[in-house]
Amino acid sequence: MSIDTPPTTTTKATATATAASAASDFRMATFRLARRLRSQRAIDTMSDGQFAVLAALSTHGLHTLGELADRERVSAPSMNRTVNCLEEAGYLSRTPDENDRRKVNIALTDAGRTVVDETVRRRDSWLEAALDALTPAERATLHDAAAIMHAVATR
Repeated sequence: MSIDTPPTTTTKATATATAASAASDFRMATFRLARRLRSQRAIDTMSDGQFAVLAALSTHGLHTLGELADRERVSAPSMNRTVNCLEEAGYLSRTPDENDRRKVNIALTDAGRTVVDETVRRRDSWLEAALDALTPAERATLHDAAAIMHAVATR
């Protein structure tokens, strides 16, 4: 006859340490991969924050300065500096809103779209080459992990 015994403190501590170690390993691997992908830029002198603004405009369309600041979780003055720099470089434009003269819409220019498209192309190309070097089983594992990562990121 078997008696079920509750987990011991040592077992719980070991499980917690294992989870903490796995979380740390996952975090470091994610950061390293993100850093490698970010290095694949169309323009080396553009910051990650500047590219994020161009990518947001490419993906979501027109924004006001406040909307961009909220989306990127920075202050309005900080976003204004970023937008000014990108506007001076010719990557985005500001136009008065047709319905509300107090609003100014920020949009991607053709030059900005080119930067986004080329950066995305370079990043996809680098990642495709990295994935090609893996076995089919490793690629399948990463495919499954991508769905889990997405679920974790959207919680």
